[in-house]
Amino acid sequence: MAATAVESYLQHLATERRLSLHTVDNYRRDLGGLVRLVDDMPLAELTTADIRGAIVRLRSQGLAATSLARHLSSWRGFYNFACRRLGYTRNPCSGLRPPKAAKPLPKTLSPDACTQLLDRTTETVLDIRDRAIFELFYSSGLRLSELTGIDLDDLDLPSAEASVTGKGNKTRIVPVGRQALQAIRSWLQVRPTTSQRALFVSGRGTRLSPRSVQLRLQRWALNAGLAQHVHPHMLRHAFASHVLQSSGDLRAVQEMLGHASISTTQVYTHLDWQHLAKVYDQAHPRARKKS
Repeated sequence: MAATAVESYLQHLATERRLSLHTVDNYRRDLGGLVRLVDDMPLAELTTADIRGAIVRLRSQGLAATSLARHLSSWRGFYNFACRRLGYTRNPCSGLRPPKAAKPLPKTLSPDACTQLLDRTTETVLDIRDRAIFELFYSSGLRLSELTGIDLDDLDLPSAEASVTGKGNKTRIVPVGRQALQAIRSWLQVRPTTSQRALFVSGRGTRLSPRSVQLRLQRWALNAGLAQHVHPHMLRHAFASHVLQSSGDLRAVQEMLGHASISTTQVYTHLDWQHLAKVYDQAHPRARKKS
């Protein structure tokens, strides 16, 4: 009976929804797995507890969260169809959520890599501007849109602060470090005369676009000899992880980054732990591998 119901659903996927043969085969495999996991119990009689138990058994086999989510989605789709077409009275997958997939840690730069990136010699007006851009990214942990949106009036150089507008159109005040202040002052001395109020402008005097900043940073990092691909958000990540490593003040980092929830900021504690674990492995006499 289960096989007939499953075949009806697979036929529906192939002919009515016109899914590819590969996709239909994936559904077939996932539904066959469910039948085995519940020891051939009738699919129409499964309860939410049975489905939850099947997920637990899959998880015990080492399946990744993304695979578990796919299985549950396949099963839920089958039961939705069975309730509409085959007379099933309930969908035991309703209300169940798959385990959350682990979020990948953001890619960042080491303090040495930041020094290598920012200590390049500036020779042209655009070099002077770019140094100011990258120093400000690293100094204040800005998002790309926040940096390109800064106007001259948003700067308070005597107070070493800048006003930026972040997500949700929320404005916050961020500190501007000594090196960034120096770089910005150098840029203001050579900034083209223009009616545009943007802090960072192109050679034509127009507001610098986010894409232009991305391309300039890629070129800058290449010329600095960095072996990794560098994008603006990596400087924001570097700011957060380096400040957290030095201060341990998660709330302060949250405020400076403009995160609505501290859980978003907590990812940088994992970066910090990775750094500490690496130092431990290299330094602790009982952790070093024998040669």
